[in-house]
Amino acid sequence: MFLYRVRLFSLFGFEVNVDASWLLLAALITWTLAATVFPDLTPGLPTDSYWAMGALATVGVFFSIVFHETAHSLVARQYGMPIRGITLFIFGGVAEMTSEPSRPRDELLMAAAGPAASLLLAVILFLLFSVAQAADGPTAMAGVLWYLALINFVLALFNLVPAFPLDGGRMFRAALWWWRGDLDWATRIAAGAGNLFGALLIVLGVIGVVQGDFVGGMWRFLIGMFLRGAASASYGEVLARRLLGDIPVARIMNPEPVTVTPALSVQALIDDFVYRYHHRWFPVVEDGTVVGTVATQQAAAVDRTLWQTMPVGRIMRPLSREDVVTPETNAFAALAQMRRTGHSRLVVLRQGVLLGILSSRDLLQVLSLEQQARGRGGRGEGWRNDFRPTP
Repeated sequence: MFLYRVRLFSLFGFEVNVDASWLLLAALITWTLAATVFPDLTPGLPTDSYWAMGALATVGVFFSIVFHETAHSLVARQYGMPIRGITLFIFGGVAEMTSEPSRPRDELLMAAAGPAASLLLAVILFLLFSVAQAADGPTAMAGVLWYLALINFVLALFNLVPAFPLDGGRMFRAALWWWRGDLDWATRIAAGAGNLFGALLIVLGVIGVVQGDFVGGMWRFLIGMFLRGAASASYGEVLARRLLGDIPVARIMNPEPVTVTPALSVQALIDDFVYRYHHRWFPVVEDGTVVGTVATQQAAAVDRTLWQTMPVGRIMRPLSREDVVTPETNAFAALAQMRRTGHSRLVVLRQGVLLGILSSRDLLQVLSLEQQARGRGGRGEGWRNDFRPTP
């Protein structure tokens, strides 16, 4: 989902990250504000002032989204829903949840916290704008305060649209869940609303481009596309959790894993293991203990002339907690771990003893079989998403 993200700081125990795609959005916001919005709002100022206003307002938008997501995260933590962190990216921000709400009330309160926080911030900023105007303060500062008050108001209204996975869609799902007591059904209906809203944004985006509003039209089109994908993925995530949540890794893993030793040469790794077993990744075992993992990309980084003499132990990656699951771990938790780390294979250990290997292919095959057996389909990413209209 993210291209490359950087941890910025920690807020109330939540890591705040920014994805590389946010830089594109920040540049677009700054340019739009400096070139069009602020010159129309506060005419007669020097060009440098408009660029400074644009940069300051962009920083304000950043913290507005962080404020919105932090409100979600604080309420989620209060009701036992762990949040791994907050990440800002090109379409807004996400609070990365490691589990879904267990009750409709928890879902409703968590979802409502974001728009409520944005509305509160909008009111505070508007009051500051009014004070600045009454005190005949700097025109540039008043313009920035007015813009940030407006954008927070728009963020709150946009996220109240009853289209999953927007906040309003989560509130809609909570109401349906409370009414019928069926989370799958509630998610399917709310995700359907998200798909329809996404389609509407796509149509409006195309109309905007045709009418000459290329930037605004393209953003509506892209947000619509992303929203439709996220709605389908969110429904699939709920199904995957239900289908895999009660299956232990021990039932899916390969109990006879192929391993290599640290002393094995890279040449032997390729010739005797990669070509023979058609795997790209192997656990490295020494004296009965898994000490690391080695993959074909690590071998490819070594000069071919050194393959005969270079031991696997020199290029292997030391074993980390992210590489390991226990046989009792449920299959959905293992799948979520793979998605979080980007690893397609995990080592199954109990008290340091290698019991098997779990691959993403094994998990997806079991998921497909479970879906067929229960007559349902879907796939998901496992994110709580908020999407923001661009200025």
